[in-house]
Amino acid sequence: MSKKNSNVILSNGFRKFKDLSEVYLNFKDKLKNLKNRSCLVAVSGGPDSLALVALSQAFSFEKKIKFFYVLINHNIRASSSKEAKKVKSLLKKHKINLHIITNKKAINRNVQGQARKVRYDFLKQFCKKKNIKIILTAHNLEDQVETFFIRLSRGSGLTGLSAMKISSKIDKKVTLMRPLLDTQKKYLKKISKITFGIYFNDPSNKNNKYLRTKIRNLKIPLKKSGIRYEQIFKSINNLASSKATLDEYFDNLKKDLLKKKNMNEVRIDLSRFYDLNNELKIRLINESIKKLKKNYYNPRSNKVLNLIKSLEDKKFKKATLGGCIFLIKKDLLCLKKEENR
Repeated sequence: MSKKNSNVILSNGFRKFKDLSEVYLNFKDKLKNLKNRSCLVAVSGGPDSLALVALSQAFSFEKKIKFFYVLINHNIRASSSKEAKKVKSLLKKHKINLHIITNKKAINRNVQGQARKVRYDFLKQFCKKKNIKIILTAHNLEDQVETFFIRLSRGSGLTGLSAMKISSKIDKKVTLMRPLLDTQKKYLKKISKITFGIYFNDPSNKNNKYLRTKIRNLKIPLKKSGIRYEQIFKSINNLASSKATLDEYFDNLKKDLLKKKNMNEVRIDLSRFYDLNNELKIRLINESIKKLKKNYYNPRSNKVLNLIKSLEDKKFKKATLGGCIFLIKKDLLCLKKEENR
């Protein structure tokens, strides 16, 4: 499709396509209360992120918001730099400037986890430089369901199984927004195709050594069995509603039980901690780690549960988790930052 035609489609809000027009109206509704005059759009070159580029461009015809488009080249594969340049060239044809940030540190273990951390670190740095407070990502309905299954396989509780939220803080100044979280991938592919004529697939998405890929491969067998992603998504939303009720209770609880002594130590009332159920214990441990380490992601539930179990042992002396050291002092559980972490 020519640049002229794609610009007409964007400026018309995809009115020519009923299904895509609904996607755009849903996207616009998510951003209607946006007060910031600039946002960062995380780009990868895949159909989801290119659709997000197109939707944000369409939105810019209506609202005076400046969108910065940023691609993080993790430098994991030999061809990644070449692929990033292809995405930049594609967007340039549509007069969209793509900023490419290249990671120069080796990522050789826990590849997906480390890559995610590197990505958000670079995006936050870019936001700080440009005084941006909102990052938009293209997480969609399929991503939400896959995340649910990943956490289910790891024995997550209510907090984990309610999966991703549309909006969440990644630090004090930057908010992560996922405006496509309830949108099916098939519509995003269609948007990318009619706007840019092409999109790029990351080869790692088909690599079966990753748990997410294995779970993604379950979609068709599940559908044949009568289990559709849309149904699972509804269940996730129901869990999120239950979590919201628990959040309110937990906020009051942590004010009583969790105290930050200084920049390097957090204390938990141990006697009251023992009386809590595991879901609340997990939340309290995760919250205490965040108070010290400012981590965006929580430790895996099984690791937190192992710590909780060891705390009940009278012989417990010390443990480490999430870059923190856990010690018992009289009736207090004390957390301190690990050195060099």
